Amino acid sequence: MRPALKVLLLLMVVMNSGWGFFGHEAINRLAVFALPPEMIVFYKRHIDYLAEASVNPDRRRYAVKEEGPRHYIDLDSYGDSAMVLLPKYWKEAVNKLGEDTLMAHGIVPWHIVRMTNQLQEAFFINDPDRILKCSAELGHYVADANVPLHTTKNHNGQLTGQHGIHGFWESRLPELFSAQYDFVVGKAAYVPDVQQRAWDAVARAHQGVDSVLDLERILAINHSNIRYNYETKGKQTVRVYSVDYSTKYHEMLRGMVERQMRASVKMTADLWYTAWVDAGQPDLRLLLSYRPTEEELRARKAEWEQWQLRRFAARDHELQK
Repeated sequence: MRPALKVLLLLMVVMNSGWGFFGHEAINRLAVFALPPEMIVFYKRHIDYLAEASVNPDRRRYAVKEEGPRHYIDLDSYGDSAMVLLPKYWKEAVNKLGEDTLMAHGIVPWHIVRMTNQLQEAFFINDPDRILKCSAELGHYVADANVPLHTTKNHNGQLTGQHGIHGFWESRLPELFSAQYDFVVGKAAYVPDVQQRAWDAVARAHQGVDSVLDLERILAINHSNIRYNYETKGKQTVRVYSVDYSTKYHEMLRGMVERQMRASVKMTADLWYTAWVDAGQPDLRLLLSYRPTEEELRARKAEWEQWQLRRFAARDHELQK
């Protein structure tokens, strides 16, 4: 691939990724410190990987067709009553709307559940590499679900003449101001209904869409003269939202970016913890110096599948009573 094309693809990823590379890496790092001692010993050992791999889903977005819809859901494409009318569980949603429709408008709340289940399986079969991969990528989708602009079809202000607001809110503001934020979010807690938690996050994020767009539009009218300046990033000089303009917008948002970053950190830690608990709370200290053989992984995988069959059979039995 030619260097110019590589740079173009990288810029496309950064401009269309929730929280940007900086934010995603920070959220995964911070989530580690909310884990209980039984988990933090393993996660802290691999904290650099968890941060670096947090952006892998964005790196895949222009190479894997199915990847893009996993990062957002355009609630306004379903009308004003989307949160009431949309089926909360994947099979019900597919039966009602069809998979093509769902993929066209984004599937992030459902994909969070899928990734949590994959992490639970990784814990169950004691596969340290898969635990880390699933943890890092689950954190990415959780963070995206907490971004207001990932819940609307006007995701980059293209419908309101605010092109670029995506990167402004999700990348520029955290890079400038997150050092001031309070990221003490408490200890990870068990989530009894992961699907509902995912929808709660999306609903809370969506409530901020109007403010994100309207406040920037007002600011642009009154301070268009200071909206942009130029900064050197690496070997390139690029146009960015100025520090003065960013500061005014950040103040108008009244802590929204900090609240959503905190929510992302807490939810990521909660879902890591939930997957671990549901897998039987395996001793992660044993994985610090252990690499299972392929044969061991196959045996544990078969055990997992049998456990799943028994679990679903028991659930069906209860429903038939």
